[in-house]
Amino acid sequence: MHKYLRKSLIFLTFTFGAILSACSGESTEEQLHNHLEEAVVLEEGFEQQQNEITELERQEQELYSEVIELNMEEFDQIQEISQEAIGIIDQRSEVMELEKESIDASQEEFNNISDLIDDIEEEAVREKIEDMYTVMSDRYSAYDNLYEAYMISLELERELYTMLQQEDIEQEDLTEQITAINDSYQDVLEANDQFNEGTIEYNALKQEFYELSDINVEYEENPASETSDADEEDDA
Repeated sequence: MHKYLRKSLIFLTFTFGAILSACSGESTEEQLHNHLEEAVVLEEGFEQQQNEITELERQEQELYSEVIELNMEEFDQIQEISQEAIGIIDQRSEVMELEKESIDASQEEFNNISDLIDDIEEEAVREKIEDMYTVMSDRYSAYDNLYEAYMISLELERELYTMLQQEDIEQEDLTEQITAINDSYQDVLEANDQFNEGTIEYNALKQEFYELSDINVEYEENPASETSDADEEDDA
């Protein structure tokens, strides 16, 4: 059907500049940094879940390729393969739930910065963090849309394999179901594009915020940066 890629957050370590280092206690900027990077850490499971989904999709695609090559004289095999495919769809659904838990936990942590924004004295820095907050909130909303669209697609696929187990199913009904699945993945692609755009924009804003805050940062090897979550299936 379609393939899409999900990008993830960049993890940045920091060292405070001379001005911040001279301050006693934890500055507002440091508190913000802690929440921002903890939000990234909470998305670490995101890559693993993406990889698992990709592998499950590969397995299902192989089964789909097998089943469409069969004819009604091999109906027992069609039923067996279709049931196996439904099992894989169930696994994909479970992994998606785990992925959503990672994103929800990240969002909960990120939202902690809202109470700190007004404490930032420098206007340029405050405006930057406000931009970050808006972009990141939109990113989380895009993920919610992505999750919902993907789960709808899974249900449509599950229905397709159930239909294939009916010996008297009409080709017209199968064609309509396949069309519905392909249409649903267009919604997945659009939501994924919005999610990716938000991720890229947020990562850039976060680096700008650290620069304005006089925070020196360096990239860490991040398990969630530049990963792919590929949902690839060929049109039937």
